[in-house]
Amino acid sequence: MKRFVSWIKGDVWLDFIIYPFMAFVFVAMLYPFLNVVAIAFNESADTVRGGIHILPRRLTLLNFTKMLEYPNLPRAALNSVLRTVFGTALNVLVTSLTAYVLSRKDFVLRKQLTLAFTISMYVSGGLIPTYLLMRSLGLMGSFWVYIIPGVLWVYCVILMRTFMDTIPISLQESAMIDGASDFFIYARIIMPLCLPSIATVVLLYSVGHWNEWFSAYLYNPRSPDLSVLQFELQKILQSTANASDGSTGEDMLRKMQDVTPRSIQMAITVVVTVPIVLVYPLIQKYLIKGMMIGSVKG
Repeated sequence: MKRFVSWIKGDVWLDFIIYPFMAFVFVAMLYPFLNVVAIAFNESADTVRGGIHILPRRLTLLNFTKMLEYPNLPRAALNSVLRTVFGTALNVLVTSLTAYVLSRKDFVLRKQLTLAFTISMYVSGGLIPTYLLMRSLGLMGSFWVYIIPGVLWVYCVILMRTFMDTIPISLQESAMIDGASDFFIYARIIMPLCLPSIATVVLLYSVGHWNEWFSAYLYNPRSPDLSVLQFELQKILQSTANASDGSTGEDMLRKMQDVTPRSIQMAITVVVTVPIVLVYPLIQKYLIKGMMIGSVKG
């Protein structure tokens, strides 16, 4: 009896609540994605029967091959890769340089610029002024319209600056005494110590570039060579929605004759999700550390 009472008073009973609850949350989060994958790799005619849960019943790649028959998809995929790679690289460079300047205690306008950056997070010029600005800058109909407008995210600047504030100032002072320049301190001392925050920023920027489609819709809607993968997939989703209600043309009906709109939609979801799923585990360790420091020290 005493042992039972001590067990009740202790923390052991919490395990019987926490572990089943976390198992339920894990299943609830993982099941929708597994269901999407199962439907994407299952025959469309068999999917209509229902009963597909986490494993395909009749395995096929037809949904993906039909999706690849849409025009401009390879070119759009290449543009998305280029945008993600070069855009993220430029974003990280500009963000880290800005964060380094704002982290310097001897920078006179440190507080003023930080306040100005913070205000810009909550106040924007609006969609129409931004569109007019892009047109006046001559960025319409160019690839750079995907890169330049979003070259700096204030949240990422604050995240990196907060991480840099945790680095002992004595390292920079010692380097200055030895005659090191500011750029040398930034490149050889600060950046190697900021790998967690860099990994966090890389993930945020790369996901943003990879998932962005509205800029292509807004600035380059009639430029097939400048289209991006997400914009083309969004048009495919719209086409499949039209096919499901019978409002599509004969050419679309011919392409959709062996598949259903739902199967195509699930295949698209897999295509756009897999790259992020593959990248995330590689930087998870740095990502968690960078986010923790950014949230606690902010």
